[in-house]
Amino acid sequence: MRVRCTGILLAFACAVSIPAQSNTTPSQELLQVLRKEKVAKSLAWIDASENRVVESLISLSSIISPSGREHERAGWLAERMRAIGLEDVYIDAAPNVVGRIKGRSGRAVIFVTTLDDLATIADLQRTGGQRPHRRGERVIGPATEVQSVTAAVLLAAEALVRAGVSPEHDIVIASVAQEETGLIGMKALFDAWKDRAVAWVDVLGDGQEIVCGAGFVHWWKIVAHGPGGHTEEGRFPSLNLGIARAVENILALPQADQHEHTFINVAIIQSGEVYNHRPSSGWFSLDLRSMQGEVLNEIEAETRAVLHRVEAETGIRFDMHSVVAIDGGQVPEARESRLVQLAVEVSRHLGYDPIVSSRGCCNMSVPVAHGRTAIGLHGVRGGQRATVEEWASIPAMIRTAKYVTLLAAMY
Repeated sequence: MRVRCTGILLAFACAVSIPAQSNTTPSQELLQVLRKEKVAKSLAWIDASENRVVESLISLSSIISPSGREHERAGWLAERMRAIGLEDVYIDAAPNVVGRIKGRSGRAVIFVTTLDDLATIADLQRTGGQRPHRRGERVIGPATEVQSVTAAVLLAAEALVRAGVSPEHDIVIASVAQEETGLIGMKALFDAWKDRAVAWVDVLGDGQEIVCGAGFVHWWKIVAHGPGGHTEEGRFPSLNLGIARAVENILALPQADQHEHTFINVAIIQSGEVYNHRPSSGWFSLDLRSMQGEVLNEIEAETRAVLHRVEAETGIRFDMHSVVAIDGGQVPEARESRLVQLAVEVSRHLGYDPIVSSRGCCNMSVPVAHGRTAIGLHGVRGGQRATVEEWASIPAMIRTAKYVTLLAAMY
């Protein structure tokens, strides 16, 4: 599936980092929400529920959940959603996990987190030798950093339900699968809720940065073909020589140095299975990212030229296969939208003046590419991702839970 961006999305509405406005006086809307007894009760319960969010994170991060194999974690999360009182909880085919707090309007605000992990994290979970555990103000262990926001959003949902907050719109809590392998779960979630959603919030941190646009991400699988045979069967074109030259020349393309926030990455190279044989086929991945779609088009054109040149030099033939094409862009006047303004208010209330930026990524790219109101909340989560010492910040989880609670109550 290729998600394409319409021309209007390319407007330069939020295309550079913009400091939030200097005025720190809370708006009347925020003051009114903070004075509501049920909202105050929700926030107080979050402050008293540190052990609750830690327990949720330890449970989530103890389940091995590489992209495409998230079913066990999805099952745990669905049961917890039901237990805390979310309604209409379901697991779809992705498998995304979705639950909601019913509002009055018949529309919905969608809060999104990520269900899956990198394959390297799954490997560490299998071999790391220790269960995730608390150490001071951190939870230590593989999978804790990213899953900390899922635990935080779950805590916010429970706080809202316990306090009996009745929102204007449905508050939909969704943890999406296969984010790491092409936003597959997010695409399915968008298709299911696009006609009812008034806003999308991709929760990736505690809101110290708010992103309101998204970059372009193209993934390619480049397949090489050549004559195979035993090592001693004479000289003929070497498939691996062709792959090596192609990779070297592609990684030397100048665009990543010429354009800010542009990246060229080859992460996977595969060919051959035994020592004494020349493979007849192999492939390598190509991950291209930029804030400018025309730059990716230029890189792709030059990549094809590289492959033709290497084919002429080595006799190895190449085919390019599109795997993922997420074309983000900018939604006109996104910076001035009510969603961004409310998010800035909440960030300031929590004690930081946020940066508002266009450099979004990940799940929010899908609604942005369709011109929908969407933001990503970035900021503190933890650190040392994909190591045995990966960790999540407990104070950041509490802040994130409060952030989601206030934004849900205000929008």
